[in-house]
Amino acid sequence: MAVDRGACAVVGLLLVTPRARVRRVLRRVTGDRSSPLEGRTVLVTGASSGIGEATALAVAGRGATVLLVARRDDELARVRRAVEDGGGRAASYACDLTDGDAVDAMVERVLAEHGAVDYLVNNAGRSIRRSLNLSYDRFHDFERTMAVNYFGPVRLTMGLLPAMRAQRFGHVVNVVSWGVQMKAPKFAAYIASKTALDTWSRVASRETYRDEVTFTNMRFALVRTPMVAPTEAYAGRRALTPEQAAAKVVRALEDRPVTVNTAAGTVGEVVNLLAPRLSDALFSRFDRAWPDSHAARVSRDSDPSR
Repeated sequence: MAVDRGACAVVGLLLVTPRARVRRVLRRVTGDRSSPLEGRTVLVTGASSGIGEATALAVAGRGATVLLVARRDDELARVRRAVEDGGGRAASYACDLTDGDAVDAMVERVLAEHGAVDYLVNNAGRSIRRSLNLSYDRFHDFERTMAVNYFGPVRLTMGLLPAMRAQRFGHVVNVVSWGVQMKAPKFAAYIASKTALDTWSRVASRETYRDEVTFTNMRFALVRTPMVAPTEAYAGRRALTPEQAAAKVVRALEDRPVTVNTAAGTVGEVVNLLAPRLSDALFSRFDRAWPDSHAARVSRDSDPSR
């Protein structure tokens, strides 16, 4: 009797994350240090620093070949050496993800040199914290966050998806933000771009489901990276280290959940749904209590293009 592979995939993926979690427990009990990433190819964007660098080192330590993507070739070379010094395998590809032609050329090169990419981590991003009151003459803030946080990762993912679907395996992890749930003031440009990627991936996952290609949206809270350094409001606040965030990314790669949320983000999302006006009132108070950073004000006044 013929077996419908698509139907098997539908059933199998329903249990992929629970099974992965059971296997994780069993490996911990037995001392088995193997990983589903072993022997796989993992492409990480924004790999020259922060979460991306820490993720690259972590997945290489689990036996994956890591493909490093970022704009700065010298920093990529440094991370590649660190991977290789640790006994891992790595290749680097300097690419500006806002340059569509460069992304297409990089995808073509990656596929020619490595075949299908098994796992993709869309980590590269740009954050802007600036109130609308300081943004009326800064439409480019919205354009550049969309370019880096949405159009870049979507173009890259679209380039790699056909090969993933052809081999009937692939997983994409998007590093987004709990802001897609919270809708925090002063982050209109940033959160809108991350929400676009979050939503696009949920739609895409429903089209690629029968081909066993899955997506995880990681809705992180604050992570202590160079991207958040200019905002003095974050000083002293609790935050994950890049290594802690990378550990969560690796777990998402291995377990393939649909989303990874924070408790606070989930509460905020529920309040937004059940009592939207109350949520608006609460966040209006937060908006007044946490003014624009010095960096947001100075960069606007001294150089409107920044």
